[in-house]
Amino acid sequence: MIPRYSRPEMASIWDPATKFRIWFEIEAHACDALAELGVIPKEAAKTIWERGGKAEFDVARIDEIEREVKHDVIAFLTHLSEFVGEDSRFVHQGMTSSDVLDTCLNVQLTRAADLLLKDLDALLAAIKKRAFEHKDTITIGRSHGIHAEPTTFGLKMAQAYVEFERCKERMLAARKEIATCAISGAVGTFANIDPQVEEHVAKAMGLEPEPVSTQVIPRDRHAMFFATLGVIASCVERLATEVRHLQRTEVLEAEEYFSEGQKGSSAMPHKRNPVLTENLTGLARLVRGMALPAMENVALWHERDISHSSVERMIGPDATVTLDFALVRLTGVIENLLVYPDRMQENMDKLGGLVFSQRVLLALTQKGASREDAYRFVQRNAMPVWRGEGNFLELLKADKEVSAKLSDAELDELFDIGYHTKHVDTIFKRVFGKA
Repeated sequence: MIPRYSRPEMASIWDPATKFRIWFEIEAHACDALAELGVIPKEAAKTIWERGGKAEFDVARIDEIEREVKHDVIAFLTHLSEFVGEDSRFVHQGMTSSDVLDTCLNVQLTRAADLLLKDLDALLAAIKKRAFEHKDTITIGRSHGIHAEPTTFGLKMAQAYVEFERCKERMLAARKEIATCAISGAVGTFANIDPQVEEHVAKAMGLEPEPVSTQVIPRDRHAMFFATLGVIASCVERLATEVRHLQRTEVLEAEEYFSEGQKGSSAMPHKRNPVLTENLTGLARLVRGMALPAMENVALWHERDISHSSVERMIGPDATVTLDFALVRLTGVIENLLVYPDRMQENMDKLGGLVFSQRVLLALTQKGASREDAYRFVQRNAMPVWRGEGNFLELLKADKEVSAKLSDAELDELFDIGYHTKHVDTIFKRVFGKA
């Protein structure tokens, strides 16, 4: 997590001061429940909230204590006692470190998920706007990077829209799965703390009780959360890669906005490089790379070990902060994307009508030609055009075997671009409804 790729709202979730405040709230809510059960005095619970609630936790002081005790939760509790005083002995009754650590991590991940969902909503709005703007903007569709058949730029955007709609659904599911709380004590048996305490803390922190927590919340939940981030990052890269391809000089059908005063190269003043989408490609690799360690964290020893801890201290902030930055950057790219319909038409015309080859093939079969013969007739007229030797329609009209099946007027009709866009409205209704 570096400032260059961090936005303040997401980064603040992972700030040590935020973490210690969440730790305090978990402990204080647990004290409330323990007081209601008669385990600790109600006045003690009240004092803990009053004094701890006003406290400004000193991160440097906690680090100083940890250097001595070699335990982060004990260091925090020791620092808390400096504010609370004698009643601090009632804090952490029947609890274990994982109760605090795991519950806090899941609070942070749910907060991060909420920000990522806001990011996805903004991105979806940007894509939808550009989709309708270019619903009927004709462009060439490509397979294997080669001209295939006509489509519209709006359909490209519609495809991205439904992809990120799926991302949003996955993020919602991942948020729900990660939003659990464990206050079950050593090895998760509730031997020294009543399950009602867990229920109270869970409700207070916006979580659900973990059904069986051993001593840690099961890490398959976290694996799915980070895997979801990885999938979303892959979708970011897919759209970024599309923009990068469209910006290539030989294509130049769309490009990133190039602002006044922007420089593209330290050596070549003419350059306008797709730096934002290249950056997004790299960021996506990082987020995906954090999914595998999360999966490897699932297999902990018996009821608990801490092999997962060092991993999560890094991937928790890094994956969420990086994806947050990437989604916001991609939104800006789409909002400001420069689209060139004239260049799209120019590229469409480069192959001299070859993009209509399938329609000619189908028409020949409907006129009685075998598929094999029809394919041969079309291909032998297409290959000279591929080499720059003539116009496809004219060659077809001059081919005796083709003209025996199709009149000139029928061939002309087969080269109508509207044939390829007649179902755009249908697709848009599927994607966006009646809007």
